[in-house]
Amino acid sequence: MKENIIVSKSFQFALEAIRFCEKLETEKKFVIARQLLRSATSIGANVYESQHAESRADFIHKMKIAAKEANETCYWLHLCEKAETLPDQSLLLEKAEELGRIIAKIIYSAKTKRNQMN
Repeated sequence: MKENIIVSKSFQFALEAIRFCEKLETEKKFVIARQLLRSATSIGANVYESQHAESRADFIHKMKIAAKEANETCYWLHLCEKAETLPDQSLLLEKAEELGRIIAKIIYSAKTKRNQMN
C-alpha cells in the first residue's frame, strides 16, 4: 500500500508539536502550550478523518478545517518566535507553513476534479 504523504507529515508534525508543548509547559507557559497543542494536533486529526470522507465535498470540508488549524498553529508559533519570554521554534513554524501549503494544494486539486466531474 502506498504511503499517504500528508497523513504521515501531519502525524509527524503533531508529535513534534507535542514535544515542543511539553517544553513550553516545563517553562510554565501553559496557555500557549494548550492552544498550540490543540491546533497542531487537530491538523493531523482532520487530515486523517478526511481519508474516510463520505464524499468529495466532505473530503474538501475536512481538509479546509485542517487548513484553518494549520493557520492557527502558525499564529501561535509566530507568537513564540516574536515574544521574548517564549522559546523560538522556527523549524516547527516552517513545517506548519509547509503543511498549510500542501493542504491548500490538495483542496485546490479536489475542487478542480469535482468541477470537472460536474
